[in-house]
Amino acid sequence: MIHVVLCDDHAMIRRGIRDTLTDAGDIVVTGEAGSYNELRELLRTVACEVLVLDLNLPGRSGLEILAAVKETHPHIKTLIVSMFAEDQYAIRCLRAGASGYLNKAGDPADLAKAVASIHSGRKYVTPAVSEMLVDHLAAPSNEALHERLSERELQTLIKIASGRKLSDIAEELMLSPKTVSVYRARLLEKLALSNNAELTVYAIRNELV
Repeated sequence: MIHVVLCDDHAMIRRGIRDTLTDAGDIVVTGEAGSYNELRELLRTVACEVLVLDLNLPGRSGLEILAAVKETHPHIKTLIVSMFAEDQYAIRCLRAGASGYLNKAGDPADLAKAVASIHSGRKYVTPAVSEMLVDHLAAPSNEALHERLSERELQTLIKIASGRKLSDIAEELMLSPKTVSVYRARLLEKLALSNNAELTVYAIRNELV
């Protein structure tokens, strides 16, 4: 049996993932967490070979949690399951040490395949991500400016471009408004832009929203 732990802040999403994996027959979900603090405590008491991790969590981000788990539990392999489009986050997650990436809008049958593949020591990506990886290897100099952003900076960019106010972004990410303002300032500097309108145009042109 493959021992799996789920980490997603939405209970209904966790239930759907758990049911899908349980139906596979050779996978058992040994625990569920809705935050990093819950996950940290859970991993001290249950068996876990594969962690199915949401990318967009309140407080500590998915990539930050990935790094923490790799440090404290190096034997655990991580599958990122996220609402974010593959073309914006998959390669970023793989570079950070994830063993696979799936979009939540994908085929549920792929979830069990991904867990089994990762458990066996292989990476799991969809054909679309495989093609992107080839393109990146073939043309590394064509990296878009937003590829250099941190995860929090990219999240802030997407939310600003989606029309969110800084106060709303701070609440959603469980950060202080001052911290979000710092992320915005870094965005403007790194992307060589001047205001929210230009950030929005950039995000639309690069299909981030």
